[in-house]
Amino acid sequence: MNSKNKSQNRPQGVVYSTNPDYRYNMGESTERATLPPQQQDLRVMLDKKLKGGKKATLVTGFVGTEKDLADLAKQLKNLCAAGGSSSDGEILVQGEFRQKIMDFLVKKGYKVKLAGG
Repeated sequence: MNSKNKSQNRPQGVVYSTNPDYRYNMGESTERATLPPQQQDLRVMLDKKLKGGKKATLVTGFVGTEKDLADLAKQLKNLCAAGGSSSDGEILVQGEFRQKIMDFLVKKGYKVKLAGG
């Protein structure tokens, strides 16, 4: 077992307690639950800075789990037949697909606004 996995399984804070009823904080995840599409406020913008001057469509403002973000990113990448990535509430799709992505998200029930001109 490597040191990264060992540190994730250790209790946070207190190392030893004589109290028999003490409960160790095992570092539970603080990931927020995914909001329904009607409560999401997404921004769709075109970005030329991230990929070395190449155009990329960026969707920001997603509130939810990383798994739900990855699922939505996969749907958008399949829709546009393009590559991309997702992390930290943002989805990046390679290429200029602002209108196509916005139409798809509106059909799914998301509140979407174009941003960045």
